[in-house]
Amino acid sequence: MLEHGGNLRDAAREYGRPIADWIDLSTGINPHWYAAPAPDANAWHRLPEADPALVAAACAYYGAPAMLPVAGTQAAIQALPRLRAASRVTVAAPSYAEHAHHWGQHGHALRQVPYAQLAAAVDHCDVLVICNPNNPTGERIAPEVLLEWAGKLAARGGWVVVDEAFGDTETHASLAPHTTQPGLIVLRSVGKFFGLAGLRLGFVAAHPALLARLADMLGPWTVSGPAQQVALAALNDTHWQGAMRERLRDEGARLRQLLAAHRIASNGTALFQWWPEERAAAFRQHMAVSGIWVRLFRHAAHGIRLGLPPDEPAWLRLQQALTAWKHL
Repeated sequence: MLEHGGNLRDAAREYGRPIADWIDLSTGINPHWYAAPAPDANAWHRLPEADPALVAAACAYYGAPAMLPVAGTQAAIQALPRLRAASRVTVAAPSYAEHAHHWGQHGHALRQVPYAQLAAAVDHCDVLVICNPNNPTGERIAPEVLLEWAGKLAARGGWVVVDEAFGDTETHASLAPHTTQPGLIVLRSVGKFFGLAGLRLGFVAAHPALLARLADMLGPWTVSGPAQQVALAALNDTHWQGAMRERLRDEGARLRQLLAAHRIASNGTALFQWWPEERAAAFRQHMAVSGIWVRLFRHAAHGIRLGLPPDEPAWLRLQQALTAWKHL
């Protein structure tokens, strides 16, 4: 299995610090999660048949004509490579490692291409996979450019897969409204913006024919009944969404400014910041000694990613640890 953030049990074992004493900045998940309502009692009893109200709420929230609920976008990431015959696949690099990992397991010819070279790669692939905004670097490609590329690939039966897991604070840039266009597939996550990663719920926006194929492959009852009910409340709560977008934009700017004050030039989104770091392993070690768990990237993206602190004491601990690092 690939390494991911959120592995606090590993950190607790390695450093001998109880989980409760850690500040987890390793995931980029909103630390101010949506207050999930208690599901109906029969949600634990009934088979979790698909709720049309959930799909309608998702389509309204994401602006998509049609969507399929899935057990986290991870389920779609693992399934999409199995829906195509052997293809030439280009995955933007560096990005969320699960994409390349799974396209590489199913007989496809895989290339990983830096963002700056993607335009030249469009004419030489059948499938193009992009995180927009990118995880972990925060790089972005303009929606009109992605739509142009999607048109080119669709003309020869290809796909553009756009992972918008961190796109909830940048709704103007989403391609979900354009997914009636054949060959354009958009992945959205409930876990990041709503802070509900434990629900294991995401959505795929695409042409209905492709969604039907994906649903057949994934099978029945893929999303639990309680998850559907909690997500329905979150997707319909427009007041919470608007206030949280504003809060996260402010806190994202605060994190970027805090890093800059400690001579760290970072990029990212409202939910995380990332920077290339020569002493990345030493930085993680330093922060871990202070009980702050950050995400270390060792390979294609050699650097550090930080999520948002959950409260003022955590902001203070982060500031103190950064100050100590600056003086090492």
